Formats: sequence, C-alpha cells, structure tokens
Amino acid sequence: MTKAQQGEKSSAADLLRDWRVMMRDQLRMSDHTISAYCRDAATFIDFLKTHLGHEPYGADFTALHVRDVRAFMAARRNEGVSARSLNRTLSALRHFVDYLQSRNMEISSAFSALSGAKTRAGLPRPVAENDVARLIQCALDTPRHDWVARRDAALLTLLYGTGLRISEALSLTRQDIEDADTMLRVTGKGGKQRDVPMLPLVTQALNDYLAAQPFGLRREDKIFRGTRGGALAPRQAQSMLAGLRRAIGLPDNVTPHALRHSFASHLLSGGGDLRTIQELLGHAQLSSTQIYTQVDEAALLAVYDKAHKRK
Repeated sequence: MTKAQQGEKSSAADLLRDWRVMMRDQLRMSDHTISAYCRDAATFIDFLKTHLGHEPYGADFTALHVRDVRAFMAARRNEGVSARSLNRTLSALRHFVDYLQSRNMEISSAFSALSGAKTRAGLPRPVAENDVARLIQCALDTPRHDWVARRDAALLTLLYGTGLRISEALSLTRQDIEDADTMLRVTGKGGKQRDVPMLPLVTQALNDYLAAQPFGLRREDKIFRGTRGGALAPRQAQSMLAGLRRAIGLPDNVTPHALRHSFASHLLSGGGDLRTIQELLGHAQLSSTQIYTQVDEAALLAVYDKAHKRK
C-alpha cells in the first residue's frame, strides 16, 4: 500500500495525531502554536462527523467541496466566532491540508479557493502586544536557517520598538547599528535625519542576528540580507510578515506599517508627549501623528522579553 493510500484509509483523527507529531518533531513549532492548530483542525473534523454523517477519513478530504468548508465557516459564525478567529481556523486547516498533500494525497482545492473572513476596513489598526510577541516567536520557530529566523525576529522587534518605516529599517547599515548606543540615527523621507531611542532588547535582537548572519558584512553594508546575500527588499519583508500572520491566523492589516502604528499608539496611550512622538516618527506635520490614538498601553519591555526568548 502506498503512502497516499495509507493516508486515505486513515481516520482524520489519526491523521491529526500524525500531523501533531510532525509539527513537534520535524518543524519544531512551539507547543502553543501546535495546540492552536490542532484545536482548530479538530473543530473542523467534529463538524465533518455531523456534516458527512460518518467518521471522516483521509479520502473525505479529496472529495470536499468549497460549499462544505463554507458550511463549516457559517456554522462557526453562527456560534459567535469572530472574523479573526475564523481566519486563524482557516490558516490552520490550510496547514493541515499541506501536510496531507506532503503524504502524496490528492486533496480538494476547497480550502485554497475560499477567502478569509472580511474584517472592517479603515486606518491600519495597531497590533496587540501579545500578537506582536506571537509574530516574533513564530519567526523564531519557523524551520529555516537559524540566521534567517533571527533576521526576521530582529526586523519585527526593530519595527515595533522604534516605529521606523520599513524603508528606513531596511536602509540601516552595520555602521548605523555599531555606532548606536542608546540612540539610533535614522535617515527618513527627504534625507532628513532623526535620532530614536534603542531599547536594550532591540539592540540585543539586532546583535543576535548580526552574529548569526553568514555574509561577513562590512560597515557600509545594509544589515538586512536575503538568503542569496543581496539587500532585503521591502516586498520581501512584507511577504515574510504575511507568511507569519497567516501562520498564526492574524488578519491582513498586520503589516510593517501596522507595527509602526502600534509603536506610536501604545506610547500615546501610555502618556507619551505628542510632539516627541512626532519627532520619533519623523512626521513633518503634527496632524499626521494625531491619528495614533486610543489604543491601550501594555509594557513594551515585557513584550520584547517574552517574544525574544527561545524555548
């Protein structure tokens, strides 16, 4: 019997257990992420028992139609599940389907054809402190070269901890980092320079990455590099963050700019001076800074401390 045939004849519950083992032993994902993924997938499997009228097997995932997945999502909405949670569930199911396909099973395209639940449009919303921590931890847990994981974690920590634009962050050179003590000099729009404070854990994240990267960067070289050694482009950074947010079920508004938005909003709600935050962000007009309001503050240092620790 082939690997694919074994999968098709296996119960969905057995496949779920095998998937859990694979995420733990091969992908080395965090226990929190594995539990969340398996919980969401188990909810779908329980739904299929009633929807199909029998215990689901691997073969049932071949015959699923997009209407079956929509019926599940509708049932969850009727239970009062939020759009964010629905998107997280859909991400978990797509990850499970990827695992089934890795076993050479032919799987229905229903999951990829279905778009996520829509969230209300508007100004970029701040990313919650615990979600920032989850993003950084997910970057560290993702099974790639260690230096790439540290690069992604360092970039996310930098964006959230300093409020830099993505273009400003990716323009930083090794000299900029080595010359920074408690303040980092940044060149913003129009070539205007400003100094932003560097929290120790932001510095530590950057130094960890620089120590791990394999390229022997010169002082004038941009520090954030792609896997082939070239300077990391904004589109690559955006794609990286998109992959991380999908992995943990965060909405599409979680972007590099949203981390900048979070930096300003959290400082303002914590009592920060509006003019000072204007200077930190490099805004020419105070009106540009005034959109960053009404967000609950949490301890920034606690976020970094939680996010940057490996398990």
